[in-house]
Amino acid sequence: MVATLVAVAGWGFHRVFPGAELVLAIVPAATAPAVVAALTRTRPLWLALILDVVLWVAGTVPLYGTLSPTVPADVANAWHALLTTLLPAQPDPELLVLVHTLVWAAAVVGAETLTRTGTRIVAALPALVVYGVALLLGVDGEGSNLPVAAALFVLIAALAVIRDGRPPVWLLAGVPAAAAMAALALVAGPLLPIAAEPYNPRQDADLPPPARVDSVSPLDRVSAWLQIPDRELFTVKADRPQNWRLAVLDRYDGVRWTSGARFRPTGGRVPAGEWTGASEVVRQRVTFGGLPGTWLPAAERPEKVAGVRGLAVDPSSGSLLTTTKPAKGFSYEVTSRVPEPTKQDLLAAAPVRDAALTAFPDGPQEQLFRRLARQAVKGADEPIRQAYRLQSYLRTSAAYDVTTPPGHSLKSLEFFLQTTHRGTSEQFAATFALMARTLGLPSRVVVGFRPGQASGGVYHVKSGHVMAWAEIKFEGLGWRPFYPTPGRSGAKDDHEVASSAIEESEKLEDELARGGGDRPKTSEPQAADNGEETASGPDPWMVAAVVAGGLLVAYAGAVAVVPWRRRRGRRRAPDAGRRVLGAWRQACDDLGLRGEHALTAGDVVSRQSGDISVYLQPLAEISNFVRYAPESVTDAAATEAWHHSDAIRRAARARTPFLTRLRTRLLLR
Repeated sequence: MVATLVAVAGWGFHRVFPGAELVLAIVPAATAPAVVAALTRTRPLWLALILDVVLWVAGTVPLYGTLSPTVPADVANAWHALLTTLLPAQPDPELLVLVHTLVWAAAVVGAETLTRTGTRIVAALPALVVYGVALLLGVDGEGSNLPVAAALFVLIAALAVIRDGRPPVWLLAGVPAAAAMAALALVAGPLLPIAAEPYNPRQDADLPPPARVDSVSPLDRVSAWLQIPDRELFTVKADRPQNWRLAVLDRYDGVRWTSGARFRPTGGRVPAGEWTGASEVVRQRVTFGGLPGTWLPAAERPEKVAGVRGLAVDPSSGSLLTTTKPAKGFSYEVTSRVPEPTKQDLLAAAPVRDAALTAFPDGPQEQLFRRLARQAVKGADEPIRQAYRLQSYLRTSAAYDVTTPPGHSLKSLEFFLQTTHRGTSEQFAATFALMARTLGLPSRVVVGFRPGQASGGVYHVKSGHVMAWAEIKFEGLGWRPFYPTPGRSGAKDDHEVASSAIEESEKLEDELARGGGDRPKTSEPQAADNGEETASGPDPWMVAAVVAGGLLVAYAGAVAVVPWRRRRGRRRAPDAGRRVLGAWRQACDDLGLRGEHALTAGDVVSRQSGDISVYLQPLAEISNFVRYAPESVTDAAATEAWHHSDAIRRAARARTPFLTRLRTRLLLR
């Protein structure tokens, strides 16, 4: 029973590790200590503990595939690794060993408590501790732990009935009753006001610092890839063409654009972005060819990824990478959501306020960028219109040229703006992002690829399809793409995704110029909706504290009332014979012999010291007389029996330590 309890509690980690690997970590850890406790119940405790430690080490072999010397360090570090992981977590041995160890420790404590003490349900407490840890670590996971809680409730009720020495009929009645209560709680639990947003310990975990994941930035590779345009990098099987984004770069130091991403391990889930409106689901299967680095291409913002071991994601940008360099032929599946905002959403867009995304490095070039940006957006007051004007300005004032020297430092971009007026998407995207920042528009640069050459539903993406574009972040909308790079033939682009986006921007810009009637006058309602906090009901911790206090009061009341009612009922039985037998049973209870029905009155008397046997002996004679001649018992005999029983109670209390009496009173024995 205890092994089952601990195993069910361990299954509470299914929100952290959804898969068969979790069973491999739980089952040996729950059963082996129970077997050891059963076999060594008459042996010293130290022997059982040594066997448990040896078997715990052996139990890690199926997880690691070998006897690993890093197990102790992995156990110590796994909790922090899980707190910095986006659930579900990868079922790596370095993480699963924590579940294995917690379940093993709970099984050891529970099984040894069960076999070496007379407690009722104390053996279930370690399982509840494991369940509590699973609740904390699984806050972000999918699924629910309510069924696990219901199963634990039923199992603890069954354990209490069994340990109480009740007849089997109690199991037939008590366990179904407990199951019915658990089922009721299972249905009603999600409907209660306390079913609000739970505390998430990941909010307080120390995240790893931003780090460069490649020695060469993808933006630095743009010009090199364009020089060898026919090299196949990867293929994508998808229902419709998309831009396949590779890397998001949001930090600029005057020389290079880099990523400030804080990548976190994940088993495949990617947190949602700011946009919560209509969107199109795009499913892709990406197969690597000659794409270098560890970045993983995907459409727009991914929400689920499958088939990648060592997957990491930046929750802010949705960028993907793997901790191991992918080989040729490596493939994975991605599900992405492509936002589809309405015209009203775009017209009402207001930029977010983020100093890091509008920062411009120190240098004399800032004045040039600001002057040209203001010249480009002259007459446009709305942020979205300014972005469209800036996009159109760069597309018409410079030409696309793959022979342009690479580089996106301030000096290089100054030369691009004032002298050559020719560049690749590297220069156009970097320039757009910096000019937008001088206007207070939060911007970043994205490196990715055009859809590629379509063939039978598969898009073959080559190095010549590489492209950089810019994005601006708006309240509620999230990041919106802008394509400042003109096509090879001039202002028109030969890329259908970019072309459709540019046509849409031109239509909206025309409506703004004409002062369209359906244009929102202000963006205040949207900003208010974005910042407003909806009521989430009572504080869950306050409700939990009230419920816990109520349960403690109810339990204290039961502890105080139940023994008193039992004693009162025995003393006031309707006939004298039953009152005498009640006095005897009360005396046995006070002596700690409740439930030992096989003892005769002589056995009970022989076990007691003189200060108690002087009262117990005459009480035993009266009770034996009642058993053999109940019709001859008088009220005087019943009164005398209770006189002896009260004396025994006082003597037993005087010789029993307070903590022992308290434990007995709390129904723990």
